[in-house]
Amino acid sequence: MTPETLVIIPAKNEQDSVHLVAGAVVSDLGLPVVVVDDASNDETADAARRAGATVLSLRLGLGAWGAMQAGIRYALSRGYRRCVTMDADGQHPVQSLPVVLEPVLRGRADAAIGSCTSRGSPLRQVAWGLFRGIGGLGVGDLTSGFRAYNRRAMELLAGPRATLLDYQDLGVLFLLRGSGLRIVETPIAMACRLSGHSRIFNTWPSVGKYMLHSSILAMSKSVRGSRQTDKAGEDQ
Repeated sequence: MTPETLVIIPAKNEQDSVHLVAGAVVSDLGLPVVVVDDASNDETADAARRAGATVLSLRLGLGAWGAMQAGIRYALSRGYRRCVTMDADGQHPVQSLPVVLEPVLRGRADAAIGSCTSRGSPLRQVAWGLFRGIGGLGVGDLTSGFRAYNRRAMELLAGPRATLLDYQDLGVLFLLRGSGLRIVETPIAMACRLSGHSRIFNTWPSVGKYMLHSSILAMSKSVRGSRQTDKAGEDQ
């Protein structure tokens, strides 16, 4: 573990849990933490500061990915070489952070995912299988936000192409893979939320929007990949 690594925690109305997560990272691992407060209307920012985290308070809500990207840009501006992103609700065990970071720290990957496929409901498992089949991503846990990135990946994800994304899962993975970066999965166990609910899967309309957006994204990448394969065949 090294101070060249910053832990980024996006949070919206997570006053009941963010201090536990951020505080454990600071006290148990000795790593700096930045909590990106995504325009919360509760005491999230104050709770994070009391836990020893730096807080970036957004005036307008950017969503989970927008807040995460703001944290990545902050890390780059402060010269950090690596970052780890994790949720504020306690699902991502702090003791698993070194395990997720290890492949990046050792130079074996540009991005590492803390993977827990057993946590998915039957519906989520079906969705994962659908997106993997359409998009051709060899990743089991597509929606885990527990990830580690090196500086090369951070610079890519802080750029304008990543700003166009609505979610941090499929689009980020396609962007990383399309740029030739190495992605690995590290199996971990995840816990139940200490409080709150999913910011994406909390209502049927939001689930429908996510499924539609992700399906179009996966299909567009699949079609693009097929065209590139056909062109390569013609060139031969």
